[in-house]
Amino acid sequence: MRVLIVEDDPMIGQSLKLSLSQSGYRADWVKDGDAADEALRTEAADIILLDMGLPRRGGMDVLRDLRKRGDRTPVLVITARDALSDRVAGLDAGADDYLVKPFELEELEARIRALIRRREGRTETVLRHGDLVLDPTERRVERAGEGVTLTAREYALLLVLMTKGQAVSSVSELEEQVYGWNEEVESNAIEVLIYQLRRKLGKGFVRNVRGMGYQLGAA
Repeated sequence: MRVLIVEDDPMIGQSLKLSLSQSGYRADWVKDGDAADEALRTEAADIILLDMGLPRRGGMDVLRDLRKRGDRTPVLVITARDALSDRVAGLDAGADDYLVKPFELEELEARIRALIRRREGRTETVLRHGDLVLDPTERRVERAGEGVTLTAREYALLLVLMTKGQAVSSVSELEEQVYGWNEEVESNAIEVLIYQLRRKLGKGFVRNVRGMGYQLGAA
């Protein structure tokens, strides 16, 4: 799952990027409104964390332009502007949620998970596929009641596959979801991760759709 962080404060931006990456998200970070607009025009995100007080182009303008283009990507506004009028303006411009600084990372991640569930039309907090359970809240994976230990990359890939269900994902799509902009990706990186997931979860858990990509196998 790709999260685009739009934040000009280097301490906050770096902290969010590190925390979300450790939680299994692909977290990318831009520091001004123009860079955010360019990023969103060239590569899709699953969630946008948007500060309002940005240089070069304000967060409100970024949000309005996003919605004018018909982009429905969930937007969580993170800002120090705590006046009621600011919150109302942000929500009316198309924001999906609003979080005032300072905030706890645990609450931010809970709101991200809620927005993802809402986008997918889910109410249950955990993801299930047969006897496999993935709990994003606790970053816990179980198969037939037994805990499964995954690396951060394996977890990130599994989260994408389980979120998409039976939809087929190409290798390039999976790379975009699992790896950040500045990370060097080996040509067979996804294939290696798929092999590792199959070894831990069962050979038929991930299915190769010839010429298209990968999807969840039979439950």
